[in-house]
Amino acid sequence: MSADLALTDAHVLTMNQAQPRAEAIAVKGNRILRVGSNIEIGKLIGKTTQVICLKGKTVLPGFIDTHIHVADFGRSLLWMVLDGVTSIKELQDYLKKRVENTPKGKWIMGRGWNQSCFKEKRLPTRFDLDAVSPENPIVLYHQSRQLCVVNSKALQLAGVTNQTSPPSGGVIDKATETAELTGILRENATNLIWAVIPEPSEEELAEAAGWACEKILEAGVTSVHWMVLSSIEFSIIRMLLAQNRLPIRVYLVIPANLLDNIASFRSHDSLTLKVGGAMISADGYLAAKTAALLQPYSDDTANNGKLLCTQTEMYSVATKILKMGLQLVIHAMGDRAVDVALATLEQVSTETPRKDRRNRIEQAAVLNKGLIERMKRQKVIVSVQPCVIASEFSVWSATEHLGSERNRWLYPLKALLKGGLRVVGGSDCPMEPLNPLLGIQMAVAREYFPEERITVDEALRIYTIDAAYSSSEESIKGSIKLGKIADFTVLSHNPLSMSPHTIKDIAIEMTIVGGQVVYSKH
Repeated sequence: MSADLALTDAHVLTMNQAQPRAEAIAVKGNRILRVGSNIEIGKLIGKTTQVICLKGKTVLPGFIDTHIHVADFGRSLLWMVLDGVTSIKELQDYLKKRVENTPKGKWIMGRGWNQSCFKEKRLPTRFDLDAVSPENPIVLYHQSRQLCVVNSKALQLAGVTNQTSPPSGGVIDKATETAELTGILRENATNLIWAVIPEPSEEELAEAAGWACEKILEAGVTSVHWMVLSSIEFSIIRMLLAQNRLPIRVYLVIPANLLDNIASFRSHDSLTLKVGGAMISADGYLAAKTAALLQPYSDDTANNGKLLCTQTEMYSVATKILKMGLQLVIHAMGDRAVDVALATLEQVSTETPRKDRRNRIEQAAVLNKGLIERMKRQKVIVSVQPCVIASEFSVWSATEHLGSERNRWLYPLKALLKGGLRVVGGSDCPMEPLNPLLGIQMAVAREYFPEERITVDEALRIYTIDAAYSSSEESIKGSIKLGKIADFTVLSHNPLSMSPHTIKDIAIEMTIVGGQVVYSKH
């Protein structure tokens, strides 16, 4: 039997402990035919075999992103990306080009600017935007996402005037000398603009989500756990399936309030799409100080955050999810929320014990030794986003929010792995960058509490074989092994031999899904 595809002269990191390294791979159809040496694979090369000589490049199982909002990522791709802008003049030039290709009256949105990078060292104003686009409403979000600048047309559509009172927790900036609106809105005041931006049509959203899938492939990701936020995403997915524009493998995780909407999707369970999990939200987020804590926030002593449901309510929904044959996923960020989530899992496992159940806690952030021990007893899967870990410290003031003692137990990845727990990695894109190599770097070169750094091999596992285990798919993906689906990521360099601080700079050379090259850098 000859192979359809042969990858040769490669450095293959299989993530298969029985055969951790190899030189070459043979593929037949969409499955791995053989893994071995160049000589062994050479015997399977026939006249019609596509042979790709990789000249020492590294091959990994296709990366799996276990937490990504694909629809929102698609929306973000409709926006202008302003991260590299170095002056207000350059921002105006970018904006002018967008205006020329945008129908009159249609909203223009952007994100990522930072005035500290501008030559002018000042905030842009509505007057800067008006000079380029008086007719198209514009909103451009700061890199921190905590403020935005808008033009006069946007203020007009939002009904924001000099007499408008800012909402609680928000600020509407005015010029010191003239008291005129500057176009800068801060914190909750940004919602005044967001409330009047029209929703894209389903067709526009499907187009954007299709574009997002292409970007996901470019990042070397072959499978995603698509975290659904609204029912419109079901329509988007149906459109992508009908248009044959779903090139990645999707494991759907839906919010518990949409459980009744998925009946028509259950028949789609396949290598392309699987309705896999349902998520209960136990609390909010550390950045907003809505994550539920056992003790108050260090910088807000009257605030412990808030549980979004009682344990009784959580148990009722958890039981429904498990009866539907879905994976139970609980978002629990604060230690109090994790405590309630574990109490629910303990109750469920006592009443309906099953060895194959793989319950998952999402974004388990604030932990302690006792919680980790309980997690171990329940064999909980812990889903984290390594880039979020860095942001909690560098952007969202975790040190001030939690204090030194609790900070020590904020995302303790090494302690979790030492405790025998499965940890899986995602991006939380578009809130954080999609790049899984950046996530790996953040996990192995962690700046805060470096004792919780993990090894490169451990970090690779959380994006490959352990990620596959979390969705009960380790028998078909997550490692390079005979009979598994032929999903591969080809890297320019071997992350095991790189400086930990340069892993993010490794290039994605090629992405292969089901034995087909779906992205190539060259």
